[in-house]
Amino acid sequence: MTPVNCDVWWAGPGQATGALLGLLDDAERERHARFRVRADRDRYAVAHALARLTVGRAAGCDPRDVAFTLHCRGCERRPDPRPGPHGKPRPAGAAEGLEISISHSGARVVVALARGVQIGVDVEEVTGSRDIDGLAEYALTGPERADLAALPDAGRAAGFFGYWARKEALLKSTGDGLSGGLANVAVNAPDRPARVTAWNLPDAPGHVWLTDLDAGPGYRAALAALTPGPVEVTAHDAAPLLAL
Repeated sequence: MTPVNCDVWWAGPGQATGALLGLLDDAERERHARFRVRADRDRYAVAHALARLTVGRAAGCDPRDVAFTLHCRGCERRPDPRPGPHGKPRPAGAAEGLEISISHSGARVVVALARGVQIGVDVEEVTGSRDIDGLAEYALTGPERADLAALPDAGRAAGFFGYWARKEALLKSTGDGLSGGLANVAVNAPDRPARVTAWNLPDAPGHVWLTDLDAGPGYRAALAALTPGPVEVTAHDAAPLLAL
């Protein structure tokens, strides 16, 4: 089987510049302005400018001409969908057929790009300041909580965020996002190669490919694709693209 090619671009909020804001559309600039914390504004600007730069590069068009439609699979199921455009961005126009996913946490920004295959990416900063046990009750299944408890104390926070990154990447690949319920997706223990063990939704995808990504020390990241695989992942430093 011909492998699916997926490019993963890594950046950081420190690469934010005023020039990047010129790539965003009006709605994105409006949302950017609503962030009160500078680091949040910078992460948002870098992530969304990088999405336009990578899509424009792949589609052979100016990044300012890149357009996205937004899709929320959760709202498609509900009789009372959330108002306003929201959900997973999907390239349109000259870039139709490309698929992207965006994530950012702490000092990491990541954009994944593929053609013809739905993908989801997630990166999580490992922090011990969060209520890991409380979050585990919300996000993990019983067997996952047992596997997490079996890890050494020093590795439990990293293990938990490894679970979270895998699950959110999976839910982002379908367009469900967190509304799909992290506990509805089960994966194997975070100290083992990534694999989906259960997906408890009536319209769960038939084929899913999942892998962990190297986001550097203090981070956990994962990439999901709705394909039986294989997927060839190529990591890139986004600095040259962002140096407008």
